[in-house]
Amino acid sequence: MVNHIVLKNYVTLLFEKMGCPNADAEIVAELLVAAELRGIPSHGIMRVKDYFQMVEAHRINTKPKVKIVHETPSTATVDGDNALGPIAGKFSMQVAIEKAKVAGTGWVATRNSNHYGIAGYYSMMALQHDMVGISMTNANPLVVPTYSVSKYLGTNPIAVALPTKNQPPFVADFATTPIARGKLAIMGKKGIKAPLGLVQDAKGNPTDDPDTLLTGGAILPLGGDIIHGGHKGYCMTALVDIFSSVFSGANFGPFVPPQVAYLPLLEKSVGDGLGHFFGAMRVDAFRPTDEFKQKMDEWIDTFRNAKSGENQPPVVIPGDPERINEAKLTKEGIALIPQVLTDLNEVADKLGVEHLEG
Repeated sequence: MVNHIVLKNYVTLLFEKMGCPNADAEIVAELLVAAELRGIPSHGIMRVKDYFQMVEAHRINTKPKVKIVHETPSTATVDGDNALGPIAGKFSMQVAIEKAKVAGTGWVATRNSNHYGIAGYYSMMALQHDMVGISMTNANPLVVPTYSVSKYLGTNPIAVALPTKNQPPFVADFATTPIARGKLAIMGKKGIKAPLGLVQDAKGNPTDDPDTLLTGGAILPLGGDIIHGGHKGYCMTALVDIFSSVFSGANFGPFVPPQVAYLPLLEKSVGDGLGHFFGAMRVDAFRPTDEFKQKMDEWIDTFRNAKSGENQPPVVIPGDPERINEAKLTKEGIALIPQVLTDLNEVADKLGVEHLEG
């Protein structure tokens, strides 16, 4: 078990050794550790190796000049200068919040970025300002449109965080696919099968192989096949892609650059890098803040009291599992998957840093 502060400091050091300024290294480390604490290891420390290999291959700029390239009172377009995604992402969400302070709402489209970690990290930034936070991103193409074997879309997550009064915040953070690439990678590292209905093989047949992406397979949209609403998941994934790319000028769909160094860069580009989209909305732009937060408490109380089905657990409010996990791991420490620890120490060796004891 590793204390979360020790882990953050260690990962910060690794990114400094990669060439990041201290402030940027701390942002990336904070986000990756936040993913671990919230029970989303697929977007946590296992990404250090991916990010390092991208930096090593000169496919990420460790000293970017992230900037606004177009704006109105309530909107902005941000160019990430090929930064690590958390750097461009945090800058962009801060811009959205500042816009919302003045205009009531703020909307930011970001281009020329990279993998930005957990979407909920950014949406939750708005909570301390009594704002609703929205965050979404496109991703490298691993997902098929309904009926297809062509990987044209990403797992494309979206997160929405809403402030409350006495209840914990409502935080919905989910991929628009039934599983993320990182979770498949963890299944592969653990040697376990993927449940049917999540992925297909290169010919479009159902498979339980978590490594099917390495042999031409693909992830299905949320819902899976058409009978189970996969076409609706396809629509959701497509919308996140459009908001993240067409508004900002980033690459869309099959042209999103791969976020792992072992895949070659694409020959064709239709934009700049990978894209994100952020929103912040002051709740007092709609009704008095206290009224809104009280009603959110009432909504949550109502759904907490929904009757469970036979032999089913209590109804879960979005954000509950992550919040409970964060409280637990903050106290007890984080248990890294052995293969992830091995990968982390391999990176440390290349950077001349002592191993982390897990």
